[in-house]
Amino acid sequence: MNTASDLLALFRSVVAQRPSLAGDGSAESVFSLLSERGWALVDTPEANVHCTSPDGRVCVGWLPEDPAAWRRGIVRTVRAAPAEAEPWVQEFGPDVPSRAVAGLLEALIGHVDR
Repeated sequence: MNTASDLLALFRSVVAQRPSLAGDGSAESVFSLLSERGWALVDTPEANVHCTSPDGRVCVGWLPEDPAAWRRGIVRTVRAAPAEAEPWVQEFGPDVPSRAVAGLLEALIGHVDR
């Protein structure tokens, strides 16, 4: 059984070998994916950005300037309201790479497109 310190050491080792897996503070890969898929992108005067899926059931927020989000350690949020399931929210802190968030969204979009 792995302890938390074993898992943390493994994580640090992997990130050291693959810097692209570290939190990158960017949202470009997410915005590129969503704009290519026809999502509406809206930025706020505070430099936050919100993207909505074409059907309006999924919203992605990039919240670099939202004080309430920062107090909770959040910079990205995904909110989904599936037609035949319970709504859900997934929040991501600054250490989660934008490529990981884009991967989740790509999988979600691929599932919805089926």
